[in-house]
Amino acid sequence: MMTLTLARGTLAAVLLTTSAAAFAQASPRPGETMPDREAMSELLAVDEYVLRIQALDDNGPRLNAVIDYDPTAPVKARQLAHTGPLHGRTVLVKDNIETREFATTAGSLALKDNMTGRDAPLIANLRAAGGVVLGKTNLSEWANIRSDRSTSGWSAVGGLTRNPYAIDRNACGSSSGSAAAVAAGFAWGAIGTETNGSITCPASINGIVGFKPSVGIVSRTHVVPISSTQDTAGPMTRTVRDAALLLGAIAGPDKADPATLAAKRVKDYTEGLDTYSLQGVRIGVLRDQIGNRADLASVFDGALKDLERAGAVLIDISFTPDQTMYRDSFTVMMFELREELGKYLGAIPAFRAGPTPRSLADIIAFNKAHADEELRWFGQELFELAESSTDRAAYEAARTNALRIAGPETLDKLLADNKVQFLIAPTNGPSWASDLINGDNYNASIGFGGPAAIAGYPHLTVPMGTIEGLPVGLSILGAKWDDHAVLKAGAAYERARTAKLPAPKFRPWRATER
Repeated sequence: MMTLTLARGTLAAVLLTTSAAAFAQASPRPGETMPDREAMSELLAVDEYVLRIQALDDNGPRLNAVIDYDPTAPVKARQLAHTGPLHGRTVLVKDNIETREFATTAGSLALKDNMTGRDAPLIANLRAAGGVVLGKTNLSEWANIRSDRSTSGWSAVGGLTRNPYAIDRNACGSSSGSAAAVAAGFAWGAIGTETNGSITCPASINGIVGFKPSVGIVSRTHVVPISSTQDTAGPMTRTVRDAALLLGAIAGPDKADPATLAAKRVKDYTEGLDTYSLQGVRIGVLRDQIGNRADLASVFDGALKDLERAGAVLIDISFTPDQTMYRDSFTVMMFELREELGKYLGAIPAFRAGPTPRSLADIIAFNKAHADEELRWFGQELFELAESSTDRAAYEAARTNALRIAGPETLDKLLADNKVQFLIAPTNGPSWASDLINGDNYNASIGFGGPAAIAGYPHLTVPMGTIEGLPVGLSILGAKWDDHAVLKAGAAYERARTAKLPAPKFRPWRATER
């Protein structure tokens, strides 16, 4: 592991000095652009990404972050050196998003033969922007909607994803593989999906940047669904600037996804990130969302001091959310899961071998028939509840109520009443020990991501430090369609951050180390 890290540093230092000569033979054609120094560095690192996957995912600590990958990706990346704005940057894709070269399994053996041969629109956008699909990442099976007693990061296809900072600790979910892969240095970036916390939790716990955009910024077509109200894909990267760059590459309208047609996007999400100042910016501090951990409060206080030094005006906010939005959001997810998953399964190409599941009922039956592999660690009680959730009037009332409370009566009200532009809180506590027998030990008293997920508002998490060597993130929330502003605030905090961020250790957690 150390050899690989040193090799990359040495290789990059040597090759960057000769980069102009090395790429002179591949001068841009009319309409193409030259990669900048950062893009050049990424092109030179592509070979190491594949080597790291082989050394740390296929072997060594076996992170189980990557389900499948393309060993020819380095060649493809260099061929796209002059295709912008990504210039051949490599991206790993959560395995509930369709790509033409890989199966899309959602982590389930029921979809192991789901080779659609097509790209989701967000992947088509990625390729058009010069991005390279390096491979598919593991996830919590079915994006963690099968059971409320699951272990995050486990799927029947990929096994249990391990946290690179402590391989006996959880990577959170459902975008566990995407987060762990970025933290482990397997790619420039990754794409995750979120319905409620599935980008931000794993990003926080794996010490990377994760951005859940406003619902509608990115298309959901050809993405295995849970909820048409809350689902979105988003970037997971090592820096806020990279997240903004990746978001711009995958964003765009899609006639097949009506939510994208009303979205308010900007042309370049990286514009202004390097110069944005927090001087005089009013930020609401949600102190009630810290939970009861003194160690987390201490790390959060350090982040607040950094923000104040950067000129931000911090406004303490005490607020207790209306809990009925969580109840009603759950009703929405159960109803939409049956409907949306049925639509998706009904439209996929028939499998070459064996029957093709066409409904949630088919998946439930498959799991029962393959219980030793699928149901060994936890059941499918949420699937069974969703299958019986057919009351449309109750669903529509719940959806209206949940959206109203989470958006206008919570996030919009907090921003307006306190005259603040952003809200901040810890994203999560540190990672817990993975336990397939007992499931997750998740502290739900920490964080404020739920309202943003329910309302479809932007939510950014940026690393703010560690607790006993385990990463924790800072959440930055804003109004709907304020995605660019939230990213700029995150970049400004990133520049002001004084906390040291250690590298992953790729071994079990030790109480004697920090």
